[in-house]
Amino acid sequence: MNARSKAVAAINQRKPVETTINFKEVYSIDRFGANVFSMSVMKKRLPKDIFKSVKNTVDNFTKLDPAIANVVANAMKDWAIEKGATHYAHVFFPLTGATAEKHDSFLVPDLSGNAIAEFSGKTLIQGEPDASSFPNGGLRQTFEARGYTAWDVTSPAYIMENPNGATLCIPTAFLSWTGEALDKKTPILRSMQALNTQAQRILKLFGDHSNKMIAATCGAEQEYFLVDKLLISLRPDIQATGRALFGAASPKGQEFDDHYFGAIPDRVIAFMFDVERELYKLGIPVKTRHNEVAPGQFEIAPIFETANLATDHQQLTMVTLKKVAKKYNMECLLHEKPFAGVNGSGKHVNYSLGNESQGNLLDPGETPHENAQFLVFCAAIIRGVHKYSKLLRAVVASAGNDHRLGANEAPPAIISIFLGEQLADVFEQIKNGGAKSSKKAGVMNIGVDALPPLPMDAGDRNRTSPFAFTGNRFEFRAVGADQSVSGPLVAINTIFAESIDYIATEIEKIMAGDASKLNSAVQDVLKKIIDEHGAIIFNGDNYTDEWHKEAARRGLPNLKTTPEALPVLVDDDVKVLFEKYAVLSTVELDSRYETYLEQYIKKIAVESKVTVEMADTVAYPAACRYQKELAESCLKMKELGLEYDDVTLKDLSSLIKGLKSAVGDLKKKMAHTSSDALDEAKACCGQIAPAMKNVRDVVDQLEAIVADDLWPLPTYQEMLFLK
Repeated sequence: MNARSKAVAAINQRKPVETTINFKEVYSIDRFGANVFSMSVMKKRLPKDIFKSVKNTVDNFTKLDPAIANVVANAMKDWAIEKGATHYAHVFFPLTGATAEKHDSFLVPDLSGNAIAEFSGKTLIQGEPDASSFPNGGLRQTFEARGYTAWDVTSPAYIMENPNGATLCIPTAFLSWTGEALDKKTPILRSMQALNTQAQRILKLFGDHSNKMIAATCGAEQEYFLVDKLLISLRPDIQATGRALFGAASPKGQEFDDHYFGAIPDRVIAFMFDVERELYKLGIPVKTRHNEVAPGQFEIAPIFETANLATDHQQLTMVTLKKVAKKYNMECLLHEKPFAGVNGSGKHVNYSLGNESQGNLLDPGETPHENAQFLVFCAAIIRGVHKYSKLLRAVVASAGNDHRLGANEAPPAIISIFLGEQLADVFEQIKNGGAKSSKKAGVMNIGVDALPPLPMDAGDRNRTSPFAFTGNRFEFRAVGADQSVSGPLVAINTIFAESIDYIATEIEKIMAGDASKLNSAVQDVLKKIIDEHGAIIFNGDNYTDEWHKEAARRGLPNLKTTPEALPVLVDDDVKVLFEKYAVLSTVELDSRYETYLEQYIKKIAVESKVTVEMADTVAYPAACRYQKELAESCLKMKELGLEYDDVTLKDLSSLIKGLKSAVGDLKKKMAHTSSDALDEAKACCGQIAPAMKNVRDVVDQLEAIVADDLWPLPTYQEMLFLK
């Protein structure tokens, strides 16, 4: 038996993981937030005036009073030690999109040879990691190391448990010594501040002067694959890149649609329960779990939270999925396209906004044609998405997501908005002079007396649209599974703030202080927006070739690859947008552009190196061994004077020759270098990636010919179906 056969045998003999808790006695939901230094915990542990100050900062994004830091730090330390923590860590999200953390002990030696636990307000507020060791787009050179982490009081501290101890984790922003944001969190907080400032203007026009913080909210659905760890250990490509660079299609894939919402395997459901328990303890409100479309693919989704907290929790969710999977001898794959030919994985960012006094500002109610305030916010989205559609495409651009977008499993690279029948009709009425009615929701009579009538929504859903209205929120479906939700949320918040600013200014100009003109002013502005930006609305099938032609006729951009999309980040209008609302400076945008180009180039470089290595050291030797077996068999048959079939041998020999040729061509393409990052990225996309595919095509054909006992790589069938 080869290593692959042994792995398959071991998987088939594996016993279920035994539970470590009595789930009948320990109700998971009762543990919700148990490891979070939450408002309720702070209320019990902080003096009233200190608690009131912290709560005001969290609720309203007001300035933090530095004088309270020592009191908060001491209470946080005592709480953490009671939870078993011996260390603390400033947690931040660098431009890699991953999670970074530096751990320090509470331990401080005293003069008598003993030690005490100490944690000061200064330590809580500020840390100092090495800024030049993280991607920074030239903002920090190797000899310029200083960077700062700054306590984000709006996101609560929490305890991360390990079998051997616990760590107090403090969410922070990460900035250069020269003041530029080097992370994913700082722009989120800035964009939320900008959005609140502009949205307050609209509410005041409609008579709400409460000044309650208007916060963007997010609920990010996370898709992922689970593959047995023994199989992953035999796949160098998945270990190094997160995806299978080789692999012939399984005889059975997803064509029967039998995996989607199917019964969840015992081993996977045990994993899901464990993940949920860990996330509950961290205060992450996960709600939904189910099988996704592809075999071996699953999804987890939370309830809405404010955008900054949702961003932190989304990162924690990815970390937890990977961490718990190992406990069950599985690997959690978050790559957008780990397996060619089957459904890829996305992250659907459900977006809305609201506050205490108004609730959800994107809830149209039963008669949206009468809900002028909702129509204003909805129109702001329409205008913003149309005006900055290229920016929305750029913030979801990555090497992994390029495999998924437009593959009839995800939206195309053309950004458009789906409104649904009801809202599309209302805006059409506005365009024609004024909305006077809304299509009503109905009731579905199933025709079975024992089943209750079902309330029907006033409009359908559209899973092919990249930016779809789904009843009381917009769903940005183009985000990749491995990406931070920060980039998309920063872009949406900022373009939304700009559009709200425009609408408020136009309405104020028309009203000229006369409140009685509000309705007519709103009507005029809405009509102007739908006239100028209605081209972005499309309620049809985004997968069809006809839509691509229609989109081109409408003037909608179609940026199919990352090298096409990323330069948008440094377009003049994008720089003006982010500068105007103090979200990202020109220097910060330039650094992100350089960083993301560099990450794209490095990703393709790693994939191409692994492709060459596996082709030369795995596929080629396996094919040659089988070639030798066939040749010896044919030779013996010939010596015995018996008929023999050498067709397979000839086909195999031809493929082996083709493999060496394809690998040689790839090596030549890899030798290309350029001092210009964009030129290098274009070469990766236009030359290296196609050359990698050529190598793959040959290897996948070899997999279909070489004797199964000689093929060393776990197959798609094994990786997708063995659970």
